[in-house]
Amino acid sequence: MKIILPLFVMLPRKTMPPKKYIVNLNNYRNWHYIVSNMVKAQYAEEIKEKLAGFKFRGKIVIKFYLFKGSRRTSDRSNVLCIQEKFFCDALVHCGCLPDDSDEFIDHTEYYTGCLDKENPRVEAEIIQIEYTKK
Repeated sequence: MKIILPLFVMLPRKTMPPKKYIVNLNNYRNWHYIVSNMVKAQYAEEIKEKLAGFKFRGKIVIKFYLFKGSRRTSDRSNVLCIQEKFFCDALVHCGCLPDDSDEFIDHTEYYTGCLDKENPRVEAEIIQIEYTKK
């Protein structure tokens, strides 16, 4: 199963237009914990429909692919580590996994996709590697 993940989320504000929050480590470490929780909740809400109906039993592997929008040098893991955190939490929140521990996620892998100026994105590929009866 492949799913396209949001690179950013928009959070509403009371008196101003919505604010854009880019999901990466550099921003995450500076957010107030309340903002971080709101961004994670909005992230899960945005991918909820894409995860509907999927329930994984047993171990999975998740591969994350970063498709950059420019040739600018970037640190792939700064983007993908927070994407991984938010995505795994969303899998649990949406009922796709019982927990995001090592018992259910065998490992994750990070890759750089090709340059895509028209559609920069992160893709997650979930591979079921072990099945259990439940």
